Amino acid sequence: MPRMNRRIALATIAAGALATAVALPAAAQTKAGEPLKIGFVYVSPIGDAGWTFQHDTGRKEMEAALGAKVTTKYIESVPEGADAERVIRELAQSGHQLVFTTSFGYMNPTIKVAATFPKTHFEHATGYKSAKNVGIYNARFYEGRYLAGIVAGRMTKTNVAGYVAAFPIPEVVMGINAFARGMRSVNPKAEVKVVWVNSWFDPGKERQAADTLISQGADVVTHHTDSTAAVQAAEAKKVYAVGYHSDMSKYGPNAQLTAVTHQWGDFYTKAAQSAVEGKWKPGNVWGGIKEGMIKLAAFNKVVPQDVQDQTRKVEADIRAGRFHPFTGPVKDNTGKERIAAGKTIDDVTLNKMDYYVEGVQGKLPSSK
Repeated sequence: MPRMNRRIALATIAAGALATAVALPAAAQTKAGEPLKIGFVYVSPIGDAGWTFQHDTGRKEMEAALGAKVTTKYIESVPEGADAERVIRELAQSGHQLVFTTSFGYMNPTIKVAATFPKTHFEHATGYKSAKNVGIYNARFYEGRYLAGIVAGRMTKTNVAGYVAAFPIPEVVMGINAFARGMRSVNPKAEVKVVWVNSWFDPGKERQAADTLISQGADVVTHHTDSTAAVQAAEAKKVYAVGYHSDMSKYGPNAQLTAVTHQWGDFYTKAAQSAVEGKWKPGNVWGGIKEGMIKLAAFNKVVPQDVQDQTRKVEADIRAGRFHPFTGPVKDNTGKERIAAGKTIDDVTLNKMDYYVEGVQGKLPSSK
């Protein structure tokens, strides 16, 4: 019992110390004139390509732009859930005045920690919950997906594309649907097969899923997962691929037709600069091709010039606001009309997308 009481006493002391630290606003923990301390939380290893690599590239671009005004710290491979909450809390407690949390599953932990640190600024990627000190940001991935679909639709010989997907949340679903619509805009016979791996980063599962899709007739594969496994599988099986997050051509020099890349540096620089100037406010940023947050990687030399030109024309139309990938008529894969002819889906509805469009095979699993 004495040992138990000692543990309780130590826990009480620790809790008191934590409460004291929490009570101090972030600004009070940094001396005047010191650089702004910025933290980043990553869901997967940085590596040299993929989702986290692109965010870390953005962090480095921000550092280069702001120099001595900022100092950064990152923690990679942080699982969504309790571990994320602990890491986010530790960053805030150690005086980081601006914290970027870069995965969908970090949303609730970010909101929870932010309530305890009202003077700390938080920015959460891909979520939808905000607060007085929590902003949200995302990229319009679906715009790039539609363009990649055009390329895939023109290049496929089997009329089947394979899609390795992480979780059936709207962000991923709208990408699948945009890709399918892009394919069918140039190839009405095109079909998309999806394999869900229920993980953002699991190269083994991703590779197995890609191999399965290729065995089912897919001669173009793409992915919404964090590793390069799908592109590597395509290279090994001598089929085509569309990279995602990063240019993955070095992992598939023959396979990759292009890649949908994410560009975060400008956003990170602007957010950090506003915090340095004391002007940061929580926002809701959703940028796409027009804002430079989504770009296509260079085309493989095997992509004919007319295919490149066609894709670039649609890209220009999206940039200018003349075209939206989800302009009606849009039907789901059961034939039900979801968007009427001439109508364009609004952002609120788009962020709740829970169905497959025509051309996507199978039934969408529940995200719950």
